[in-house]
Amino acid sequence: MSLPDELDLLIVEHDPLEAELLLKPMGELTNADRIGVARDGEEALDWLLGRGRYRHRLGAALPRLVLLELKLPRLDAVEILRTLRANPRTATVPVVVLTSAAEPREVAQCYQAGANSCIRKPVDFREFAEAVRTTGDYWLRLNRTVQGAVPVG
Repeated sequence: MSLPDELDLLIVEHDPLEAELLLKPMGELTNADRIGVARDGEEALDWLLGRGRYRHRLGAALPRLVLLELKLPRLDAVEILRTLRANPRTATVPVVVLTSAAEPREVAQCYQAGANSCIRKPVDFREFAEAVRTTGDYWLRLNRTVQGAVPVG
């Protein structure tokens, strides 16, 4: 299944259950049709950078937020962040890294690679939903992006 061409939120999560847990609180903040899930780092980069099967998206609008699981198959969050930050077009896309139990060294690597925020996922479902809702509320409602000011090309 392919991702839609335009999204407000791109969730990058390989575990379908975890993705579903993220979709519910985020769906309260933005239209569910404007949320997509990439199952690994390669798919996320292909969509964001307009390459591979998403080649038609080259130059298309970028999401207002990327929620990125720290540990993913194929590429991890640090590799994804480095690639995004090295590209002038995706350099300012807000990226929040989600982790279950990150070591301080892993969190530091994410920030050094360009993460806007790193959030530990609470084990308790209510706390998890509230953390996700609060994160989404800030990034999707309050935060202002510069993507409209970034030259495309």
